[in-house]
Amino acid sequence: MLSPIIYWLLLFAVAGYAFWRGRFDERLAASICIIATLVTWIFNSPLRERFSGVELGVLAADAIALIGFTALALRSDRFWPLWVAGLQLTTILAHGLKAIHLDLVPQAYAAAARFWVYPIFLIIVVGTWRSHQRSRQEAQVA
Repeated sequence: MLSPIIYWLLLFAVAGYAFWRGRFDERLAASICIIATLVTWIFNSPLRERFSGVELGVLAADAIALIGFTALALRSDRFWPLWVAGLQLTTILAHGLKAIHLDLVPQAYAAAARFWVYPIFLIIVVGTWRSHQRSRQEAQVA
């Protein structure tokens, strides 16, 4: 996985773009990502114990994000929030897999729990870009 510095830079780039060019849906998705990241950071296990068992703090952050993304998908008139909610559900399944198979290698668990955030970031960027393009087209017609 990418280094924490690169992750934080990507998070702030995605959130910044969503807040600059996006509408409510994109801004809410970026806010959910920021909140989930902060909750994860606060409740992370000590480094030498991390991902050796089910990470309850990370699971809680991922569950909060899933609830937020699902609520967004249910109220949005756009399609991309469904993808984000689905990918977040995949992240939750990684925690379930670790709970079932406690002998799962910590690195595999960590990768499964962290991987899907990058496609989620990409979807938020694309959704923001499309939203901005749609707004520009509507302004030109009016």
